[in-house]
Amino acid sequence: MAQEWYVIQTLPSKEQKVYESLCSRIVLEGMQDRIVEVLIPSEKVSEVRSGKKIISSRKFFPGYIFVRMEYDEETHYLVNDTPGVIGFVGSGVPPRPLDDSEIAAVLGQIEEKKEKIKPKVLYAIGEAVKVTDGPFDNMTGVVELVDPDKGKIVVRVAIFGRETPVELEYWQVEKS
Repeated sequence: MAQEWYVIQTLPSKEQKVYESLCSRIVLEGMQDRIVEVLIPSEKVSEVRSGKKIISSRKFFPGYIFVRMEYDEETHYLVNDTPGVIGFVGSGVPPRPLDDSEIAAVLGQIEEKKEKIKPKVLYAIGEAVKVTDGPFDNMTGVVELVDPDKGKIVVRVAIFGRETPVELEYWQVEKS
């Protein structure tokens, strides 16, 4: 029987618990050859909390996990009876697996975002911000340029009555 990708709906914010529980149940039941992969599509994001830069994970599809498996009655019940699982996504029994193009798009998105740490808060040109770190601390300014790849922005602040562009990292400013 062919292994295909299925989407599983979970309780809100329980994706990681479902992932861990499902993986341990697969091993306990000896079904590693039939349920071969469990995936939570996500990316790393950075943000500042209490003045410290913190890297966390943001899910592409909150409330859903992806499972590559051979669908049969046993695997269906193992997945469906995992605490936190609402059920398979897709109408009918058996549920409809993802098309190759659908899973390729998801896996491509994961691969594309794998190494880049993206800022959790994105800024727009013309937006007012307050500097929270560095020599321009507590100054306000307007975003002039945004470079999401480097995680930097250029903010125009007033220094001694003159508008001056200052390059800052995303975590050094907050929306005002």
